[in-house]
Amino acid sequence: MELGMIGLGRMGSSMVQRLQRAGHHCVVYDTAPAAVEALKKVGAAGAGSLEEMAKIMTKPRAIWLMLPAAVVDPTLEKLIPLLEAEDIVIDGGNSYYHDDVRRAAELKERGIHYVDAGTSGGVWGFGTRLLPDDRRRGRGGRAPGPDLLQPGARDRRSAAHGRPREDERHRRAWLPALRSQRRRPLL
Repeated sequence: MELGMIGLGRMGSSMVQRLQRAGHHCVVYDTAPAAVEALKKVGAAGAGSLEEMAKIMTKPRAIWLMLPAAVVDPTLEKLIPLLEAEDIVIDGGNSYYHDDVRRAAELKERGIHYVDAGTSGGVWGFGTRLLPDDRRRGRGGRAPGPDLLQPGARDRRSAAHGRPREDERHRRAWLPALRSQRRRPLL
């Protein structure tokens, strides 16, 4: 699975490191070049700009935003023109759900999927809590949810209906890669 990560603070960086250790490929971008360079040392592909990130990634792209809520919209304004239909944008930050509903509707018009995946786990990024907007009945656009984000899910889709085959027994098996098996003490 290939995942783009924008925002390499403590949580974003920790998530990339765990995903890389689990055998996933990450393309990373941050406004601080030192953060990108640090993750290149563990095998992630580094991008110096959003444009470069969009070029490096295989289509359709899945890009995770691990940003403070205040900079999500300005980042999306720069990112959206670089994306195409069927790409997926995942907001892993702490955005207000009304903003997520608005973003999902705006991106749906362009054929881009939006997933509200609020992530918790503290600065070490130990755990994740996924709340895709399609699970909140009556709110926002229909997002692909975690099913499309599984490694290889797009390859396993039925040609007739575009749905994952029912015989998939390893659904959501990729989520443990984002979780730590061991918790660090706070002090």
